[in-house]
Amino acid sequence: MKRRQIDIAGAIALALHAVSYAGPSRAGGLQDLTSAETDQGLKRALEQGALAAVALLGRPGGFLDNPQVRIPLPGFIADAAKLLKALGQRKQVEELEVAMNRAAEAAVPLAKDLLVDAVRGMTIVDARNILTGGPTSVTSFFAGKTREPLGLRFLPVVTTATMKVGLAEKYNRVAGKVSGMGLVRKEDATIEQYVTRKSLDGLYFMIGEEEKKIRSNPAGAADAIVRKVFGALR
Repeated sequence: MKRRQIDIAGAIALALHAVSYAGPSRAGGLQDLTSAETDQGLKRALEQGALAAVALLGRPGGFLDNPQVRIPLPGFIADAAKLLKALGQRKQVEELEVAMNRAAEAAVPLAKDLLVDAVRGMTIVDARNILTGGPTSVTSFFAGKTREPLGLRFLPVVTTATMKVGLAEKYNRVAGKVSGMGLVRKEDATIEQYVTRKSLDGLYFMIGEEEKKIRSNPAGAADAIVRKVFGALR
């Protein structure tokens, strides 16, 4: 019975691949892939994308030097930045922005094992959602599986890094007072919460970008099974 379940899962994944990558398959392509190969190829691609994203972001400059994921100043500090700089607080403003991004870079490596576990525990429904859910499906998959536990892991690291900057404490004092008035999002009521949320957003976005690279250029994948599966689906 277990073997039959595996075959069915692989067959569904294969069919979903065929639908997702619409177009005629080349000779010796889809029809030559076993269900096990298809399942393995998809999981390897997602795992490689996740680990590549962690490597790119979890290093100095991973967030700070990448305009796609760089974390901007939050809320009213962003709005008041020009005034703060004019009042002689340029250094404090810049220190806070650097600290926020450095905090994200320090936290991201903690995500490795949970991301890998999410891929290895992927279900048939997960595969269907990934392959038919559009350009953000990979991002949605990882966020749905790991956002809450990763948020708990990231928060202490982010707190340690950001609380070294005086402006962060000032933000927290003001944000705490105005959050109940609807002027600050509830999840951004502290700088630590804001940076943790933006760190995760950036991580999931970059995983999706890495997975797109594998889809568009399977020949460049390091893993042979990924090259075989995604190459057949082009």
